[in-house]
Amino acid sequence: MNAPSAEALGFDPWSPAFVAHPYDVYARLREQAPVSRYEPTGQWLVSRHADVSALLRDRRLGRTYLHRFGHEEFGRTPPPPEHEPFHTLNGHGLLDLEPPDHTRIRRLVSKAFTPRMVESLRPTVRRLAEELAAGLVADGGGDLVARVAEPLPVAVIAEMLGVPEADRGLLRPWSEAITGMFELNPSEEAAARAVRASTEFSDYLRALAAERRRNPGGDLVSALVAAHDEGDRLSEQELVSTCVLLLNAGHEATVNTTANGWWALLRHPDRLAQLRADPERLLPTAVEELMRYDTPLQMFERWVLDDIEVAGVRIPRGSEVALLFGSANRDPARFADPDRLDLARADNPHISFGAGIHFCLGAPLARLELAESFGAVLRAAPRLSPVREPQWRPGYVIRGLAELPVEV
Repeated sequence: MNAPSAEALGFDPWSPAFVAHPYDVYARLREQAPVSRYEPTGQWLVSRHADVSALLRDRRLGRTYLHRFGHEEFGRTPPPPEHEPFHTLNGHGLLDLEPPDHTRIRRLVSKAFTPRMVESLRPTVRRLAEELAAGLVADGGGDLVARVAEPLPVAVIAEMLGVPEADRGLLRPWSEAITGMFELNPSEEAAARAVRASTEFSDYLRALAAERRRNPGGDLVSALVAAHDEGDRLSEQELVSTCVLLLNAGHEATVNTTANGWWALLRHPDRLAQLRADPERLLPTAVEELMRYDTPLQMFERWVLDDIEVAGVRIPRGSEVALLFGSANRDPARFADPDRLDLARADNPHISFGAGIHFCLGAPLARLELAESFGAVLRAAPRLSPVREPQWRPGYVIRGLAELPVEV
């Protein structure tokens, strides 16, 4: 008997109800159709932890196929010419490159994200987090997303890159517009916004890089301008694309992990009380558990460069697989009692940061920001509570709250 389709099992990434709570559907997918073709997007959905983890490391898949095939040769239609600014920007970023370019650029950029470099940022991150938490308390509450979750990672990554404080208000709107293209079947309006933001963001960073060539400082843009390693250098487009990726990835995921995590804690007051009673011991494992429990990146897509077989299903070259991180992180085959929020969970191999060569370069910085952000709010607002149930943003691939109104 054929397995039921993903649609029949309730997978509907454009449904607000599904976006608000996809986990019951994921359970049905894992049990009845762990590898399922989803016709509305033409993708193969993969829902079990073991399969997702293995495919993230499988070199028969890639974030791009253009290092091996042309569009027509791979059976794909080239993107419309009017989308070119977005695809040029995205295609030269670390996340969408494959070796050898990926290896070269990651080697150059990773020097800024060593454990020592990240740890040196802790005093700054803690100060910023405490200032934001204090402001929220002084006002008697407000929107936790806008007041705490968003400003902290934006300020940190902008500080690292050397973006002047006066310009930082430009970053989140550009980032939101660009990441809108990562959603499934984006509209022409979304594409137009992404193209416009790609052009504006690129122009801004080219000007900033030119200024750093004239007057280098101790920031990351200055370091990337001067970067060389064994004779390798970043082209101007690679530099621009790398900075955009660092800004986008450096705050989109952290913003949503913070907001999603607080909403999970507020829905489980006994767990929140446990964390408040022993934050020093529990915060490290709590951060990992909150990333697992309600991961902001629900889906990660890869191209099949050579025929593969997953869970007995043959997936031919030219296909696109959609790895369901949200489902993999709730798989009972890998996590004991996976629907329970366990802030002390020790065995927690969540894949919210990915795996393989595309494992998140900024994971140490994200962990630091999350620990300091949650810690600051816990200390400043011991009676934090929700005002009402929040609304989710319409996106599914990058999933987060539109707002989280709280009182203190």
